[in-house]
Amino acid sequence: VRAYGLKKKLNLFVTYQEEDSYLMRFANSAISLNTNEHLVRVQLLVMEGRKKASYDMIVDPNEVKAVLEGVDKAAQMVKHAAELNYDPTFPVFKETVVGEGSYDRRLARLTSAERLAYFNKVAAGLETDDHKLSGIFMDGTTTNAQMSTATEHYQYFRATDAKVTAVISSESLKWEVIAEQSAQKKSDLKPALLNKELKLLVKYYSKSKAAQLPLGKYNVVFGPAAIAEVAEIMGGWSCQGAAMKRGFSFLKDGDQGTQVLSPKFSMTDDPNRPELYGQSHDMVGFARQPFKLFEAGKFNNFTWDQDSADEYGQQTTGNSVEHNSFVVDGGEVSCGSLSALLKMRRDQDVLYIPYIHYINIVNPSKGLITGSSRFGALLLKKNGRVVVPYNVRVTQAFSDFFGERVEWLSKEQVAYNTSSTYGARNPTALLVPRFMCVKDIEISHSNSSY
Repeated sequence: VRAYGLKKKLNLFVTYQEEDSYLMRFANSAISLNTNEHLVRVQLLVMEGRKKASYDMIVDPNEVKAVLEGVDKAAQMVKHAAELNYDPTFPVFKETVVGEGSYDRRLARLTSAERLAYFNKVAAGLETDDHKLSGIFMDGTTTNAQMSTATEHYQYFRATDAKVTAVISSESLKWEVIAEQSAQKKSDLKPALLNKELKLLVKYYSKSKAAQLPLGKYNVVFGPAAIAEVAEIMGGWSCQGAAMKRGFSFLKDGDQGTQVLSPKFSMTDDPNRPELYGQSHDMVGFARQPFKLFEAGKFNNFTWDQDSADEYGQQTTGNSVEHNSFVVDGGEVSCGSLSALLKMRRDQDVLYIPYIHYINIVNPSKGLITGSSRFGALLLKKNGRVVVPYNVRVTQAFSDFFGERVEWLSKEQVAYNTSSTYGARNPTALLVPRFMCVKDIEISHSNSSY
């Protein structure tokens, strides 16, 4: 394809994405879907001065003629494209890069029998006529590669990832509890941990009468799913220079070096972490290094992908990537499991929210987001009792989650996979504390039933 682009005297940038994806879905304590797909996507980008046009294909890579026809279409399209108001940078790869640090051969060869055996271990002793198992086991291998007509060098990255979501629900009482696990390699899959957590949650949900919580402020302990989802939006959206320039960030130019979050909070985009699918170079060949977003609550700087840097006259930070590799540092409190959290001494009530459901941005310029608790929330009373609450809604700013009201973060960290099962496979995970306690989180709505 590159040779054809050179023959046509084109500035051609080719990106290649291949996925071998598997999904096993459970419902009503049975397999409801077991499927897989092997897809190859090719994007052909042609640049001509300040014009650029791309043509995307899902294609058999052996059908070279079809891909070359796609090059011709992109070349025709660019002639009719409107000019940009800036000079875009054409990718020039200065070295060949091969990265397979996030690839595990054993996970790539996982079988349906092994997925089923895993779920059977997760569900052991939990299913009854009333308590039903549901969930998903998704895993796969993703290959990404880039090349341009500027040089003969190319980039090639391969990774394996898996995410398990297991849910036990009561058909009569309508509650649901959840346990999740992320894996970059097969040895990360530990069904006994999920089984233990689900048994603990089912114990309280089965024996405790559910209650509607009064509206107001609560001390809240968030689980890794909630922490990761909020941190990903904050880091991947609000810390982008382009979002700041367009008024879609709660951070402003000039906030660099200022205290905007809790001194207990630090966050880095670290491409050197294989469990977070980090890549040594971004898609246009820029070598990536760990990039500190927040250090002890002080904002360091904005991230810039190459195209946004071109548009706004900035220097790229190596963030022309399909996903970030965020690490939220652990704290000083040892608390590595739900059972350990329940055993902690407390002098006031604590609301445990492991998961924020249907999280959405309310006001990007204020960093305001909303979502509801679901799947296993608990109210831990100061007298030692545990109450099961109905779902509640939280509408708070990033500075409320990670600001001065942060009480503590656990020393223990876990990788949490935030990948979507829709669209092109894009392995994404964050490393976050197992728990984070925040004072005075306001509950804006409280359900009277499940």
